Amino acid sequence: MSQQPSAAPAPAPSAATAVAKRRDWWRDAVIYQVYPRSFADSDGDGMGDLEGVRSRLPYLQGLGVDAVWLSPFYASPQADAGYDVADYRAVDPMFGTLLDADALIRDARELGLRIIVDLVPNHSSDQHEWFKRAVAEGPGSPLRDRYHFRSGQGENGELPPNNWESIFGGPAWTRVTEPDGSPGAWYLHLFAPEQPDFNWEHPAVGDEFRSILRFWLDIGVDGFRIDVAHGLVKAPGLPDLGAHDQLKLLGNDVMPFFDQDGVHEIYREWRLILDEYSGERIFVAEAWTPTVERTANYVRPDELHQAFNFQYLSTDWDADELRTVIDRTLEAMRPVGAPATWVLSNHDVTRHATRFANPPGLGTQIRTAGDRELGLRRARAATLLMLALPGSAYVYQGEELGLPDVVDLPDEVRQDPAYFRGAGQDGFRDGCRVPIPWTREGSSYGFGDGGSWLPQPPVWGELSVQAQEGTAGSTLELYRSALTLRRTTPDLGAGDTLDWLPSPTGVLAFRRGAFTCVTNTTPEPTTTPTYGRVLLTSGETVDSAEPAEPDAGETSLPGDTTVWWTTD
Repeated sequence: MSQQPSAAPAPAPSAATAVAKRRDWWRDAVIYQVYPRSFADSDGDGMGDLEGVRSRLPYLQGLGVDAVWLSPFYASPQADAGYDVADYRAVDPMFGTLLDADALIRDARELGLRIIVDLVPNHSSDQHEWFKRAVAEGPGSPLRDRYHFRSGQGENGELPPNNWESIFGGPAWTRVTEPDGSPGAWYLHLFAPEQPDFNWEHPAVGDEFRSILRFWLDIGVDGFRIDVAHGLVKAPGLPDLGAHDQLKLLGNDVMPFFDQDGVHEIYREWRLILDEYSGERIFVAEAWTPTVERTANYVRPDELHQAFNFQYLSTDWDADELRTVIDRTLEAMRPVGAPATWVLSNHDVTRHATRFANPPGLGTQIRTAGDRELGLRRARAATLLMLALPGSAYVYQGEELGLPDVVDLPDEVRQDPAYFRGAGQDGFRDGCRVPIPWTREGSSYGFGDGGSWLPQPPVWGELSVQAQEGTAGSTLELYRSALTLRRTTPDLGAGDTLDWLPSPTGVLAFRRGAFTCVTNTTPEPTTTPTYGRVLLTSGETVDSAEPAEPDAGETSLPGDTTVWWTTD
């Protein structure tokens, strides 16, 4: 009898298959924010693009992240770096085409990465077809009801309808010139005049965005980060706000244009759509709220999955303050069953390597470089602390290289719209948006072949991926090690509890099962117990935490340092 051929071994599951089978992936995900114009330039025009992002996906896979969040790449006049959308179903030519977006999503899936795209539902561009027609058709145009058009106050309507201020400075209202040349109605824009706010009380607006959701879900995205998620619904009648310095109240109180309860019905409707699709797609809210407890309202079981923890991002490098916000976050998220999120930097704030280089209390937009060495040391320690906390974490492109903010950009190259308007945000967001470096040399340090849309400083070469890759103690290798350990250490990642341990003043110490994290937020060394075997330290080498006395069970913990321990 002839011998039957042995069965071929079953092929190993692909990264895409592993991703598809992973349940509740978003509860402990590390999500990497890509700012497309500043990540990688494939065609040498000085502007990053989708093909550039696609070419660097293997780098992100090697870094160890779970998902990639892309800031807007839709068709836009770029009055606010793409957050002024003219067509939500088209890719702006500066970034590529819909085919490029499709290829990026497919390649990411093959590499085991998920793609989350930005959605901008609070406002459109003034070049959106609806708004252009609303202005061109004049008074009585039904399209004006899809935005907030109002008659002005004063004898001839020459004053804004109310006293709301734009987040970017100046009035939140702009008056249009009617087709016959006369001054006409005013329209609301909480941000730049080129960004008119939608009226979410009009059914056509909701219908349009439900269609937009399906469009991108059908293409294959894994979720949406919702820009200004707290701003869609305005208080009835658009009442005046009594305070004169309104911008200082943001994040401290419920405003008539932010964090209104009506937004939650919108997200419940959206959640029904998302749940129709397989693969555990998710929503992430950018919701600036007065308290983390109000943030929790956005992530109730039938609404969104995650919300950015801006209270944590805004916390100074102080042990007591950090412990307070960590406890409040976990307590607020526990009743709604949502994961906590932790974030240190993004495209709207000064990079944390620069924030922590400066004295506390200066806020999240800082104009001075500070002590670079101190800032980097604290940033590395803060990263290990963040990645040890229960829940999901966000990494902003370039923070894994320890990039500082570029605080000395010449005025003539700045593009942040807030920079050109008085009394608004500081307008220095360009400093965290400078294209990131990939190589030691070249016209843009490997960003592309044709320079970069914002000038890069000379220090970029030695901070590049090429300079740090494989270099023991580099910030890049610290991130890679931390993300590998986070994924392979059973007690890290998802969860909603931790056990605080007794610790000296200025030191945070907590245990999660066999894992212990200890962070010294003071500049001086301190003595702590030895909690087992060192897994990783934010210092230059993994053995920098030496016993103070042989076999004494104590360790000398350097200042501004985090150490990960395990008893396994």
